Amino acid sequence: MQSIKFCKLHGFGNDYIVFEAQDLCDVSSIGNFAETVCHRNTGIGGDGIAVLEKSENEAADYSCRIVNPDGSEAGFSGNGTRCAVAYLHFKNLWREKSLKLKTRSGIKIYELLKQENFTFWFLAELGQPKFDLPATALSKSLFPNAEELLANKKGFSLLLPEVGFIIAFIFVDVGNPVAVIFMDEFSDFDWRQLGSKLEILPVFPERTNVVFAKAIDKENIEIRIWERGAGETSSSGTCSIAAAVASAFVGKTDRKVSVHAEGGTTEAVWREDGEMLITGRADLAFCGEWFEEI
Repeated sequence: MQSIKFCKLHGFGNDYIVFEAQDLCDVSSIGNFAETVCHRNTGIGGDGIAVLEKSENEAADYSCRIVNPDGSEAGFSGNGTRCAVAYLHFKNLWREKSLKLKTRSGIKIYELLKQENFTFWFLAELGQPKFDLPATALSKSLFPNAEELLANKKGFSLLLPEVGFIIAFIFVDVGNPVAVIFMDEFSDFDWRQLGSKLEILPVFPERTNVVFAKAIDKENIEIRIWERGAGETSSSGTCSIAAAVASAFVGKTDRKVSVHAEGGTTEAVWREDGEMLITGRADLAFCGEWFEEI
């Protein structure tokens, strides 16, 4: 048996188990490992794992892999990476205010704003969004006028026979693919069922996160989240910024909004130059040891 140290942190209830890559060198399958440790009943329990490694590339200070509870690897996670950076500060592995983190979707920059006991607040620079659907033969056949729709700041629509109506959505790639659906009330229909169906539609070859958003006013939106590979989550940095960008894109809100999820509020900014920023917290839950049979 091998003892593997970990810490569990969460961003507004969206929880991640953080490991150091050097401690997982004997793990044969990182996907199977993530499935096991993320199990809510028989494992540690989490919405994913974050695996940190000191970067040998001068462009980044550390690299971080995010693996979902179903064993799939995410391109990025706003809350997951924030938890990972908070881990580095908690362990005194990083003492500078700013950190460059390499992810599958590029380098993100995290600035520590403040620390209160075991709570860490960060401002994160996440890059620029993309609105184009994945370029597949299916998406091109379904949306031959996609460029015109985007130019007019309109979204896409799909008929889902199993739910009996047409779904209109804005697609935003923020490092992870996100389909944003605007609605008046979350009780209008079963958003969880719809999210689970949209996640796996063939038009999204790598699946997609699904966010249901309600604009409250020009500076506030409320969201519900169906995260690919994890299901319903109380919060998501990725989905929060995607909802904020989509809301500003179609004119429902300004470019600076408070995104209210069930777990808490993320402050999101989509700057005029296209850069996406989010401010949120990461809280340490506990640390421990996982015993893995080698």
